[in-house]
Amino acid sequence: MADIARITEMIEFNPVIMSVKDWEGVERCLTMDSKVVFILFGNICNISEIVKKIRDAGKIAIVHIDLIAGLSSREVAVDFMKQLTDLDGIISTRPALIRRARELGLFTILRFFLLDSLALQNLKKQESVVQPDMIEILPGVMPKVTKRLTEGLKTPVICGGLIADRDDVMNAIQAGAVAISSTNADVWEL
Repeated sequence: MADIARITEMIEFNPVIMSVKDWEGVERCLTMDSKVVFILFGNICNISEIVKKIRDAGKIAIVHIDLIAGLSSREVAVDFMKQLTDLDGIISTRPALIRRARELGLFTILRFFLLDSLALQNLKKQESVVQPDMIEILPGVMPKVTKRLTEGLKTPVICGGLIADRDDVMNAIQAGAVAISSTNADVWEL
């Protein structure tokens, strides 16, 4: 079982989350001080190795399960990941996978793409039904929308996507996000 409170505290203490999309990103993140890593790549043959490398470095490994090649979009994929790896949590756009991960004691992040006002309304409905530990919104460079969203949600929000510099990070945090996630290694160093 993941220590949900400890992971939440780690994210809030160091609000720049390293997202890795390849082995080069994994190697680079291992040298950084931040403790939370979002894994955005892999397949059923190598995901265990990726998670192990990150966990062996003393970091929290949260896998974007939708992006792991070879997994289905069914709840059994979460069971498979829990049995196969030592992951701390999952990210998913699929409510059923978030619910299953919660049942298994994993840290959960519902990823949501904000395309229009209808998506905003849908996110508020999903929050109460799915009850993730955190919500990640993309794109993360919309401070006005982030502020309105964080004021209307109970769940902590992470901003991801298109975060490119210090201003983007500060704008997201000032708008109410608890953290940002980025694949940009330059942002990791802020």
